Amino acid sequence: MNHESAPQPGALTIADGLAQLSFLVHGILGRAGAEHDLSIIQIRLLGILRDREPSMLQLARFLNLDKSSITGLVDRAERRGLVERVADAQDRRGFRVRLTDAGRQLVRSAGGEIERGLMAAVQGLDEAERAQLAAIAGKIIAQATAARE
Repeated sequence: MNHESAPQPGALTIADGLAQLSFLVHGILGRAGAEHDLSIIQIRLLGILRDREPSMLQLARFLNLDKSSITGLVDRAERRGLVERVADAQDRRGFRVRLTDAGRQLVRSAGGEIERGLMAAVQGLDEAERAQLAAIAGKIIAQATAARE
């Protein structure tokens, strides 16, 4: 018997199912990141920046990292030309972080690879199941986010 075979549907507890799903998603992110010399945390950073320009404090909250870790993460992305710091109009002492043109191009490329990998992972689900999965995931994320605030 192959011990690495996929478990039968319904055979996992919720905790096991979520953990296994997390491993699957991390694998997809890791493979896409490796193609572009990005770690998973760098992918998360770029994903956050694709539609907003947060402050360093907001980035720290989004990524659940301390200030020194965020500073190093942004510094490395800035050295690669993927992000830039811009003055914060509301706080003259602060700044916001945004994608550069090169960063946006990388987000489109890596994002497309990630989306293809994720869609391949759910190809066995019909449209109603995909919608249900998206709704449940959204609800879990909203509850977890509210609990952290």
